[in-house]
Amino acid sequence: MINITLALIMFGIALDLSIDRFKKVLALPRSLIIGLISQLIVLPLGTFLLIVLLEPIPSIALGMILVASCPGGNISNFISAQAKANVELSIVMTVISSLLAMIFTPINFAFYGNLYKPTQSILQTINLDWMDIVQTIGMIIIVPIIIGLLVRNYYPIIIPKIASKIRNSSMLLFLLIVLGAFVANWKFFIDWIGVIFFLVLLHNALALSVGYILGILGRLPEKNKRSLSIETGIQNSGLGLLLIFTFFDGLGGMAIVTAWWGIWHIIAGFTIAYFWNKTDAQ
Repeated sequence: MINITLALIMFGIALDLSIDRFKKVLALPRSLIIGLISQLIVLPLGTFLLIVLLEPIPSIALGMILVASCPGGNISNFISAQAKANVELSIVMTVISSLLAMIFTPINFAFYGNLYKPTQSILQTINLDWMDIVQTIGMIIIVPIIIGLLVRNYYPIIIPKIASKIRNSSMLLFLLIVLGAFVANWKFFIDWIGVIFFLVLLHNALALSVGYILGILGRLPEKNKRSLSIETGIQNSGLGLLLIFTFFDGLGGMAIVTAWWGIWHIIAGFTIAYFWNKTDAQ
């Protein structure tokens, strides 16, 4: 079910990516480049430093590293619209970071997972085949995006009829997956609820801040700074859960951190969007 849900999500995102939007963002690529640096490089590094500082138990730390290694989440585009951010930039960033996930997700996860000694022991015990992870990401993300772009290009007339249905159904399925992760690890969640709530709140705040701060340093327009903040703070936790249940046998700490992130980043995202919606993005 996770596979189908993720494929639907990525297919739905691709339906929103028109050639005109793509060209508009690439015409002024500085915001896109800074955004990808924020999401693919700075966030994983910041996550590692946060883990070294707080020293959570290994399975929770590994879950935090995995979340930070994932690309942007699909709901970021909707939140960007609510926050008066640059929606075109948000959509293009989501698609490109998802395409690059086949390279950056396994690299960041392997690098920081092995760099932190407590999580290194988990990775050595499981003995992952990294090419399997690359292939899984490719099938779940790359293929649906390509199909979505082809549908967008050759059958644009059907997009208004199916786009909203795909978004709604994929979001419902995602919530069911998150619920399943909680049910499967309920005892762990109850025992560690305070720690997990605090860590995810802090981790997500770090992610949202990183994107906005890099936008300030890059002297980007306010709308673009908001998009970078949202794209960095809204991660594809569904992909994280897929990898956890496929390669880590649903490891408790990883699954609960990733599932709770999937809920919390929606709460945090819509909260920040509410306040930004009240202010002038110019």
